[in-house]
Amino acid sequence: MFDTILIANRGEIACRVIRTARAMGLRTVAVYSDADAESLHVALADEAVRIGGPRPADSYLRADRILAAAHETGAQAIHPGYGFLSENPDFVEAVEAAGLVFIGPSAAAIRAMGLKDAAKALMDKAGVPVVPGYMGANQDPAHLQVQADAIGYPVLIKAVAGGGGKGMRLVERAADFADALTSAQGEAATAFGNAAVLIEKYIQQPRHIEVQVFGDGNRAVHLFERDCSLQRRHQKVIEEAPAPGMTAEMRAAMGEAAVRAAEAIGYKGAGTVEFIVDGSNGLRPDGFWFMEMNTRLQVEHPVTEEITGVDLVEWQIRVAAGESLPARQKDLTITGHAFEARLYAEDVPAGFLPATGTLDHLWFPEGARIESGVRQGDTISPWYDPMIAKIVAHGPTRAVALARLSAALAATQVAGSVTNLDFLGALTRHAGFAAGQVDTGLIGRDLAALIAPPALRAETVALAALTALGAAPGQGFTQWTPLWQAVTLETGDTTCRCAVARTGAGWTVRVDDTQLTAEHRGGQWWIAGRRAPGVALRRGDRVSVFGATTVHFTQPDPLLRDLDHGAGAGVVLAPMPGLVKAVFVAPGAAVEKGARLAILEAMKMEHTLTAGRDGTVAEVLAQPGQQVEAGAALIALAEE
Repeated sequence: MFDTILIANRGEIACRVIRTARAMGLRTVAVYSDADAESLHVALADEAVRIGGPRPADSYLRADRILAAAHETGAQAIHPGYGFLSENPDFVEAVEAAGLVFIGPSAAAIRAMGLKDAAKALMDKAGVPVVPGYMGANQDPAHLQVQADAIGYPVLIKAVAGGGGKGMRLVERAADFADALTSAQGEAATAFGNAAVLIEKYIQQPRHIEVQVFGDGNRAVHLFERDCSLQRRHQKVIEEAPAPGMTAEMRAAMGEAAVRAAEAIGYKGAGTVEFIVDGSNGLRPDGFWFMEMNTRLQVEHPVTEEITGVDLVEWQIRVAAGESLPARQKDLTITGHAFEARLYAEDVPAGFLPATGTLDHLWFPEGARIESGVRQGDTISPWYDPMIAKIVAHGPTRAVALARLSAALAATQVAGSVTNLDFLGALTRHAGFAAGQVDTGLIGRDLAALIAPPALRAETVALAALTALGAAPGQGFTQWTPLWQAVTLETGDTTCRCAVARTGAGWTVRVDDTQLTAEHRGGQWWIAGRRAPGVALRRGDRVSVFGATTVHFTQPDPLLRDLDHGAGAGVVLAPMPGLVKAVFVAPGAAVEKGARLAILEAMKMEHTLTAGRDGTVAEVLAQPGQQVEAGAALIALAEE
């Protein structure tokens, strides 16, 4: 067994590996970019080495600097985490050539599964069912169009070197294929340096079920399945294990297929075999097909750990050190049910746009497993994935586990950035999801209801007003005269005009035309005779009320209230920091509402910017290749 491990990653997964390594008595070395100098994984590791600038290409993708850091600190092994270099076979070979141990599969195994078309051909040969499609080398657009027509619509275009939904497009009509192909190839070339795509039949009511496998290079076992069907933009939102509706016959068939896949390539370490499943008529042994194999530890591995009692990172380290499989298939069992929700800094109503910001306040409840790489006061960087945390809940049954997840999300408090917290909570309360009726289209079908803000309660506004004016027992209001103190609060498009007065042992709060009593007792606010609907926090001119849903209020500056906020209505702004990838219009061009104007590349994704109204382009203020900040004006339309 080695005594020092370098983690060639950052954020949540680096913290996760450090925790297990420390429990095993091993030293850990962190690497960091300039953007991560004060990050949590740097603070947790025994030693940390700077490897470059904030761009991944200047730091976390620099194999030479990572290897130099390993030699400098005496590390004997490198854990890649997920993302970055974790599935790069050239990096594996460089690690081994440097006399170090790569904690993961061989370069040959990664290459075998790295290109989706080659992997499907290999799996077909190994007797693993694959989805009908085209996986050939001919990438001529006309040829690909013919293949798609032959397969029959809808079809899915996928980057052969892809992952995370990048380079993927759903095409429902032949007339849309050419544009979708161009877009997918462009995104694939940017993300992976490889524009090649494959085409496969799109399953109409698909479920995404994956099987966790683990091998020692000779034998492999499976640690049952995870259902990852709740997705948006082809990226997972909530995962669970085991899959709802799974039968013993289906589990055995999928598990055996996954083990065949792993053993066919001599797989070593933790990996995931992903299947697309037809959920239209229940789960059937003849209704699943191989999609791809992820030759690394998955983001959602905690749900498997929760139901099996296995520490997969510990297994990775032990097998990399030369041990054989830590367990036999018959030793592995399922206990209870587990869910994982991915908490992101992102603007859900705006189309799940990644967001940045400083986490002014961050608090998680006890009772849930929290996997996070950030702390209160940290900044969500525009350079990396905007994940804040993974919130994991386990229970003896699916219903209990889901209730615990819902309660954990309701008790989680985040301020300083927009997040998907309320959206996740709405998903846990979705009747179909609670009943186990899951497929990859659920979010898309019910998106309007899932993102609809609940009615703003007067009690919530009253709590915000009390907090904004500093009301607290024994201080703040004690010097007031009985006069009313006014405060205006804004949330979204809603303006609330409030007033608060100290009345005896309590307070009276007016919210527009509604008057409520308030008192502070037992360490909590009580409003209109009932416990307040959450807890509130003030930061500067912002007040956040945390509860089943989170409401953020702003106190507008009265000196600025008369400014014209509509002046920029005809200006397209960058919704986040990013790189202008393409501009499709020129000054003088006539555009219709919804027309594509530009593409902004940010946080590993391409975002299409469209016209908010009909009009004529007056100015193009940014050019392809230009790095812009959030809020930068990109294209201006002529005044109407």
